[in-house]
Amino acid sequence: MENRRDKRKSPVLYLVLPCYNEEAVLPVSIPMFLEKLEEMLFHGKIDQESRILLVDDGSRDRTWELICQMAEKDCRCIGIRQSRNRGHQNAILAGMMEARKLADAVITADCDGQDDMAAMEEMVDAYLDGCDIVYGVRRSRELDTGFKRMTAEGFYRLMKLLGAETVYNHADYRLVSRQVLEELEHYQEVNLYLRGLFPLIGFKSTTVLYDRKARIAGETHYPLRKMIGLAIDGITSLSVKPLHLIAGFGLGVSLLSMLGIIWSVYEYFRNATIPGWSSTICIICFLSGVQLISIGILGEYLGKTYMEVKKRPRYIISERTGGKEEGPV
Repeated sequence: MENRRDKRKSPVLYLVLPCYNEEAVLPVSIPMFLEKLEEMLFHGKIDQESRILLVDDGSRDRTWELICQMAEKDCRCIGIRQSRNRGHQNAILAGMMEARKLADAVITADCDGQDDMAAMEEMVDAYLDGCDIVYGVRRSRELDTGFKRMTAEGFYRLMKLLGAETVYNHADYRLVSRQVLEELEHYQEVNLYLRGLFPLIGFKSTTVLYDRKARIAGETHYPLRKMIGLAIDGITSLSVKPLHLIAGFGLGVSLLSMLGIIWSVYEYFRNATIPGWSSTICIICFLSGVQLISIGILGEYLGKTYMEVKKRPRYIISERTGGKEEGPV
């Protein structure tokens, strides 16, 4: 029988919005999110207990102060604050784990309003039709620079080539049900790449297309350095194929080296050897480069293993708008 939820029961929906130094954008974007909640409530899509959960990822500006002010003015806004900056993925995880026992479904989105809010209603409709995960997928990348578009699309293709299951052009704009969040809690990775974990969890899923908008205010806090770090986390967390490629490449180079040795011995007995500085240097440089790249990839995996073994907390909630605190998770 098809898994369709009872549409007569409106779900409690939590919008989880990670924030880092967003004092310029929150006064503009949060009223827009509240308006969207009101619209979905008016249409009977969600329950009146639905909330906006703002996660302050250790901001150094007035972000937490603004979150507290918003919570005082409107009960639909609640907030949690991390003890320090722990990164975008950990901030999303903290918000989802906070909301999992309070909400039937959670939508994660950027707080800057770039993710088209109109797609939220489509996500809720898909949830009511029985989907436990609804991925927001960008319709195009017209707003991106040529370099960012090329590198982003190349990354998704590389992930597919390496055998990692991801959703093309999907970032962290998604709806997940409480059941999925309960299963996510069993995944204890310290090096988080949520875009790859949800396909691993499974359950019925679908996609919703949307157009990403220009940032409402403020500046992006996700520079190239962080995007590269996220890409490395994604590859090393979801695929061991680079290790297989190293082994295969090493075997190939070894076979070529054996052929070179046989050729050099043959030429020696023919008395046809000529001292060659250039060829020697080229071979040394080539093999040295291969070794350093291989050691670097192995070191990346070793470092990830080192951090996983430590089992350090992925986030620590230091404050809530209600005044309570929470230990490490």
